[in-house]
Amino acid sequence: MNFLENIFQRLAQDPGRVVLREVRGASFTTASAGELLSSIGAARAFLRSRRLKPGDRCALLAHNSIRWVAMDLAILAEGLIAVPLYARQAPAELAGMMKDCSPALLCCGDAALRDAIASAWPGAPPGVTFDEIFSAGRVEAGDSPAHPLQDAYPVAIIYTSGTSGEPKGVILKVGNLNHMVPCTLGRLDLLMGDPGHTDRIFHYLPFCFAGSWILMLTALSRASVLTLSTDLTQLADEIQASQPDYFLNVPALLERIRGGVEDQLQKRGGMALGLYRRAKQAWARGQSASFADHIWLALASSVVFSAVRSKLGPNLRALICGSAPLAVETQEFFRMIGIPVLQVYGLTETTAICTMDDPRRVEPGRVGPAIAGVEMKLAESGEILVRGPSIFPGYWNRPEQTASVLQDGWFLTGDQGEVDERGNWRIIGRVKNLLILNSGHNIAPEPLEDKLLHSLPGAQQVMLVGNGKSYLAALVTGKVTREAVAAALEKLNADLPHYRRVHAFQVLEEPVTIENGLLTANGKLKRDAIAARFRGDIESLYAAKQA
Repeated sequence: MNFLENIFQRLAQDPGRVVLREVRGASFTTASAGELLSSIGAARAFLRSRRLKPGDRCALLAHNSIRWVAMDLAILAEGLIAVPLYARQAPAELAGMMKDCSPALLCCGDAALRDAIASAWPGAPPGVTFDEIFSAGRVEAGDSPAHPLQDAYPVAIIYTSGTSGEPKGVILKVGNLNHMVPCTLGRLDLLMGDPGHTDRIFHYLPFCFAGSWILMLTALSRASVLTLSTDLTQLADEIQASQPDYFLNVPALLERIRGGVEDQLQKRGGMALGLYRRAKQAWARGQSASFADHIWLALASSVVFSAVRSKLGPNLRALICGSAPLAVETQEFFRMIGIPVLQVYGLTETTAICTMDDPRRVEPGRVGPAIAGVEMKLAESGEILVRGPSIFPGYWNRPEQTASVLQDGWFLTGDQGEVDERGNWRIIGRVKNLLILNSGHNIAPEPLEDKLLHSLPGAQQVMLVGNGKSYLAALVTGKVTREAVAAALEKLNADLPHYRRVHAFQVLEEPVTIENGLLTANGKLKRDAIAARFRGDIESLYAAKQA
């Protein structure tokens, strides 16, 4: 039985069980297993009315919702290839992806999304809204996939972020999902312990991202209630209302939570701030902590930390974090307040996951051991290489780029890493992001960028430059003063060798956003685009020093 057949079987076995919820304020819109199957059937009836052939691409452009899940499962069940797209991305970029994969149909969450694509691309495929799709009659065979899906059969094309170039369509096949879903189920079994427990999961990350999609498929493959965010501006309220056992995060949200807590304590001052500082010092001493340190930690837990935990819900067992390395200080902050953070590392090309923290043995700053069936090693350059059943078969219509990253059975991740004697991996940065000074020193920018960003409340992004130059410089965005940046750099540089010090900076007035094409869909820096946009600012940093 493949991953999709298993999901359909579970839904059919217990049709009255609630499996999905959309949270709106303090209220919920729910879907039982039977109702989800009915919605899937309506979507399948519509797809059949369009006489699509197995293997046709079907683009899916919508915000997360119960209907998104039903549409996705209907596409897979009909033997079509799903192409999930990010609803917040610029229409011109979305049009470029669709021109690449030539979908036979574009399924949109609403008319505004459909019309935006039609304006950006007059030759776009037929666009239909969810209202049109789900008003169709239910297909009788809606309780099982229509076509037997063999391991080699492609089920999705997910476009990569495109941090330094044009996004590429990553093909994922049935065999990739057949391996990955059981792996994630196994890790969640370790976290939850009780096999009879129904997982309560909160989810705010778009399903068009591979890791987010895997979580959705995994949730439907076990006893879970998956609650979907509908308003990112109300995340705190939605989390409280959902009372999750766990949820998937990007580092930015966890950094924001930590920063918000520390800012509030700083403003309040008094006993709470003093207690927090004492507890933080005690925690930093680790195993050498004294009896008095344990007293301070216990007091802080009952007076300060309990308030933070209550906002994240009384059931929270762990936070799961992926997409980028999480600052060790932030992971330690959550451990200190009693909430473990489990890190995940992977790429779309590895079906989202290569490593996952074992809940029983979490080592801060590392992303856990390789998952079952996956081999990882370091090339001489320090690049991480991966092979196993979760590795994608190739990029859509890009044989040369496929050949450049799949060599002798190994996938070249482009990431720098290191592994300890226990098999726990740490991610250092991207190989292609290395800055090579004219002195010959190679510098991974990400660790320095993270440290500087965390020391600058109000900053949005930090990007280092200096390739081919004699020293590093920084571009900073957000609500920060030059004085604050200068002070943060002085502190950062004090502990660095001369070649890793940052000697100049510019605070940019223009924001760096997804909408202006300078961030990827999942919030990563488009370094080449940023360097091109702010070429004048960068050149002035070096001209000023040379003058």
